[in-house]
Amino acid sequence: MISAILYTFRRCPYAMRARISLHLSQLNPLVREIELKHKPAEMLAISAKGTVPVLVTTDNQVISESIDIMRFALTEHPAPETNYLTPAEYQSLQYWLDKPATESLINANDNEFKPWLDKYKYADRYPEYSQLWYRQQAENFIQRLETCLNQHRFLCTDTVTLADFAIFPFIRQFANVEPIWFNNNQSPKVRVWLTTLMNSPLFNVTMHKYPLWLPQRNGIQLKHSTNDDGQLIPLCNN
Repeated sequence: MISAILYTFRRCPYAMRARISLHLSQLNPLVREIELKHKPAEMLAISAKGTVPVLVTTDNQVISESIDIMRFALTEHPAPETNYLTPAEYQSLQYWLDKPATESLINANDNEFKPWLDKYKYADRYPEYSQLWYRQQAENFIQRLETCLNQHRFLCTDTVTLADFAIFPFIRQFANVEPIWFNNNQSPKVRVWLTTLMNSPLFNVTMHKYPLWLPQRNGIQLKHSTNDDGQLIPLCNN
């Protein structure tokens, strides 16, 4: 059977999103781990923008936006018996997929917070203002998340939703710019929420380190176990 293919880069938060959703789905694509400075011609041929993630489905549909991959995986190939969520939690995840609160938070993350995050991380490239000033702009979104988390355990409700999975990889980046400051700031609920998600078995498997696809072009599936000889064994098919 033809496998789906996922082009990914381990540390990219957009690619993290895609891998999280795929681990919560029945899909088990072949992973093509890339280096951003050595992008495969095969990837550029199907997605000229040259960013990850890119998912090629079994019917050759190309999905090159991380949120679209998440929705495709969770709506077209749901796996309610996943090891990472209880059936009730998975049902809640499905319920909140297209709710306005979910859309609003993700849009704010992608279109408002992310540009400030980039300037905060790479302040030397944007000398118009100080790193502190860029951080303060990004903090507006952090405070919005803190307000949400003062009302319930996760961003939209008391169980994890698409908003949590889509946003926390970027808050992880924010926290890592100045970790000492972040761990002593005025957003305790955000810190607990981030720690909970980062310490989860789902994130642990999401951050598995795959070998680079180039130059050998070996096929390794996203979900696998290891046999007694150390060989990777696929857990499921597409």
